Amino acid sequence: MKLAHSYGDKPAAELPMLFQRILSNTTLDWFRRRKTRSALFSNMSDFESAGEDGDFDILETLESLSDSEGTESAQDATERAQTLREIEVEVKQLPGRQREAFLMRYWEEMDVTETAAAMGCSEGSVKTHCSRAVHALSKALSAKGIKL
Repeated sequence: MKLAHSYGDKPAAELPMLFQRILSNTTLDWFRRRKTRSALFSNMSDFESAGEDGDFDILETLESLSDSEGTESAQDATERAQTLREIEVEVKQLPGRQREAFLMRYWEEMDVTETAAAMGCSEGSVKTHCSRAVHALSKALSAKGIKL
């Protein structure tokens, strides 16, 4: 619909490229919205563990969930946060196509076929971009003394 509505006056030769870009952008937008919604909103029934009396207290439930995840020292938490910041910095420094392929494959957990369709390239290109991104990240993080 977007193609017909916005680009109906374009020559027929340009339509396949326009369609591919619209499809890619729409797919990325959908995944971004889904990820944001799942991060911001959680189903309250996931937390519900009403006792015998039928009362439900979300604060007690959240407290018991955080206790069950194990304890982490402040030093470990700080080191983990610093490592994640370093990884984020290095991901931002990747070339655009490598960053796009890496994030779709490993952050969005898309498979090679989905990533290739979203990026408008072949599956082999996706694999190449991901491989180069992983090697570049590995080299950059190793240089900073970060072992994953």
